[in-house]
Amino acid sequence: MEEECLLNLIRALNFTVVMKEKIIIGEIIIYSPGFWLTRRSCGGGVRVWGARHVTVLFLHAAMSICSGVSSPLPGRAADHRVELNDLKMDPSSPVLPASILEQTALQLGCRPTDKKLALHLDEKDELKHLRECFYVPKVKDLPPTDLTLVNGEESCVYFIGNSLGLQPRKVRTYLDEELDKWARTGVHGHFNGKRPWALADECLLDMMAELVGAKRQEIALMNGLTVNLHLLMLSFFKPTPRRYKILLEARAFPSDHYAMESQLRLHGLDVERSMVLLQPQQGEETLRTEDILSVIEKEGDSIAVILFSGVQYYTGQLFDIPRITRAGQKKGCLVGFDLAHAVGNVELHLHAWGVDFACWCSYKYLNSGAGGLAGAYIHEKHSKSIKPALIGWWGHEFKTRFLMENKLQLSEGINGFRLSNPPILLVCALHASLEVFSQTTMKALRRKSVLLTGYLEYLIKHYYSEDKTNPEKPFVRILTPSQIEERGCQLTLSFSLPIKSVFNELEKRGVACDMREPNALRIAPVPLYNSFLDVHRFIEILGSAITSSKQTANNTVLSGSY
Repeated sequence: MEEECLLNLIRALNFTVVMKEKIIIGEIIIYSPGFWLTRRSCGGGVRVWGARHVTVLFLHAAMSICSGVSSPLPGRAADHRVELNDLKMDPSSPVLPASILEQTALQLGCRPTDKKLALHLDEKDELKHLRECFYVPKVKDLPPTDLTLVNGEESCVYFIGNSLGLQPRKVRTYLDEELDKWARTGVHGHFNGKRPWALADECLLDMMAELVGAKRQEIALMNGLTVNLHLLMLSFFKPTPRRYKILLEARAFPSDHYAMESQLRLHGLDVERSMVLLQPQQGEETLRTEDILSVIEKEGDSIAVILFSGVQYYTGQLFDIPRITRAGQKKGCLVGFDLAHAVGNVELHLHAWGVDFACWCSYKYLNSGAGGLAGAYIHEKHSKSIKPALIGWWGHEFKTRFLMENKLQLSEGINGFRLSNPPILLVCALHASLEVFSQTTMKALRRKSVLLTGYLEYLIKHYYSEDKTNPEKPFVRILTPSQIEERGCQLTLSFSLPIKSVFNELEKRGVACDMREPNALRIAPVPLYNSFLDVHRFIEILGSAITSSKQTANNTVLSGSY
């Protein structure tokens, strides 16, 4: 009763509680857009109010209610309510997803955990129609599904777009068009039709340039990611006796790590001495931006190339690309990014940020199918100075390419790095996906993503936070940064229960997600085709999976005691 009374006082001032401990004056933690009220210290530039101020808040609220007037705190704006149009949230907004979720639930007369909220959020979602552009697998068609546990006719909960995106519905149509053209016209398909084979990749450049924030002439669609990374490194990594190191995160994706090792060996350099690997601080899972910048400042004079992920594949951490780029270039380093987990996931402005080079695949958030056509970028400032080390026919200027004179007229910038004619069947799949992206903007997708992933985070914390008073209760830890500007759509979860058991139980129940050694599930609600109801269903299924996993663990312990 005492707790409800206090919460009513807070609501009278239109505040939203996002976290509470013991209901004692000075220890309750209250969020309102722009500041916290807490007795504990807070970092990250958050304004702190002490226990005396919290007492003042409650006294002020009590006086307001007694007088029948809901007046603001002295010196504060009168209205802190989150309106429903704030569902179009801005990632830079001080209003947290939790605040929007709680305020919306309050207006609906339900709890933030109720299915009613998920349905409402989906109803208000201006991007919900994009889901119809994709095939969402049925539960019954997923090989691990146990049909005794679930309804096989339902769509699965597909939270693995960070590994392989869903198939756009138009892929088959576009493939059939090109197969039909090949059958009917043979070699004439190279320069005829809406996707002339010899120019097919160039038909997609404007759409791709929009997604990565680059100029058309700064990007090319070619090869696979690691091939492109090697081609770029052969030109950008030019070690000298003084500047010879490569800086990357310690847990970079294996192919990036191997590529950097092989580039160092190619130049006869000692890998241990020449590869600078950034580790998180002791006891932490993600890298602090200040630590990255500190290493660049300290060792930058000996670093030739900085290669980072845009979004870290394991933790889901979104790195501060512009700050890392500026810091590296200030020290004379060339700065490149692997954007495999960033493109189609977060907003990118490669040209404006001045990034030197980048590459990405297209089968994750860009939905082009396994092994799809990759992308590469070189900033236009390098168009005349950076030349490819390896050259193919397609790097020759188009206007004289077919004269076959064997007198190279190299295309400027990234176009000079192209080796061979584009694979038309891969172009078709990527074309189908990019057309879906062209129906919206990355800014709109990012707005939805922040709330969608925030909803997932909210429900996980609500149900599965660690309870020190109840050590038997299974809990989930979120390894991904909680700050929305430091993550994309992915949350990486670790469990107090055996990870493989939880993963297997989720798969049995129609959830497609991803387990990564040693102890993590990667869960990625993709705003292009995932819904808030998907998130609510996932949490319900997770509860069942955890219950089953705990029972299995208990049975194992019991059987081992005999």
